[in-house]
Amino acid sequence: MTSLSRAARRTAATISAALSISFVLGSSAHAQLFIFPKQDLIDYTAKSSFDRFPDGRPKVPDALIERARGLSSEEVWATLQEKGFNNQYADGFQVLHPGKTMVGRAFTVQFMPRRADVEDVAEAKAKERGLPRLTNQAAIDMLQPGDVLVVDLFGKKVDGTIVGDNLFYYVMKATKGGGLVVDGSIRDLDGLAEIDMPGYFRSADPTPIGNVMLTGINVPVRIGGVTVMPGDLVVGDREGVYFIPPQFVKEVLDRADDIHVHDEWTKKKFDEGKYKSSEIYGSPKDPKLQEEYREYLKRRLEEIRKQRGEQ
Repeated sequence: MTSLSRAARRTAATISAALSISFVLGSSAHAQLFIFPKQDLIDYTAKSSFDRFPDGRPKVPDALIERARGLSSEEVWATLQEKGFNNQYADGFQVLHPGKTMVGRAFTVQFMPRRADVEDVAEAKAKERGLPRLTNQAAIDMLQPGDVLVVDLFGKKVDGTIVGDNLFYYVMKATKGGGLVVDGSIRDLDGLAEIDMPGYFRSADPTPIGNVMLTGINVPVRIGGVTVMPGDLVVGDREGVYFIPPQFVKEVLDRADDIHVHDEWTKKKFDEGKYKSSEIYGSPKDPKLQEEYREYLKRRLEEIRKQRGEQ
């Protein structure tokens, strides 16, 4: 019985270490609270081959972030679906700037409904380490250029406002225009609308954030039906938001080049007015057209890569 009890305790400890968040005291003013220990974050994102931030978060290269600004929903979804990653898309948001694509690395933040006994312990531990109160600004102050602030506020409207126009402006400056995704609300919508940064939110409300507690920074969070990991590439358009695991970013982008060229060629053939849609789309039926398309694809991909300096 004792042996089983010890085994159970060891199993529970292992699960707790993997799934829970913990305090980590840093040496700088940006000491990180409630995060995966660095090695756990590396382990959970081990398939990423990119460099990492000091805390272990994958760092999708800036050059790939820039390439991703031209992605369409179809191009993202095609690769993710082939890989069996069918839970990487969230919609139903209000979109602040529908015509502006959002691209950046996920910086995740988690809130939960306030529970005084839990919050009191967390606040006390923070004070012991000389750290500020555990508010939305504790996380916002840690943002880096290229980040998208991704916040799980469990869909809260009243008292669920992660930012108003002042903090939204700060996020814009800190991330160099990265963006915001919040499964919750914002306030000062008129003020936010004047700031040139993408934003996705469930609702707007005049109340300040309250009756919640900060429970995680750069931990896995849930946005809609998506599990978002720190460092995922976030791509948002007027339809919704995709969260691309880092290990698939390069493949998504390369596949997007193929899709771009395919769509370009298809429309050129439609413009000729000689073919029915079924003869061209989704792929040409005639062997001569198939060969024409292959040659066109090869030439255009060479041109695109040369323009990027990849050849």
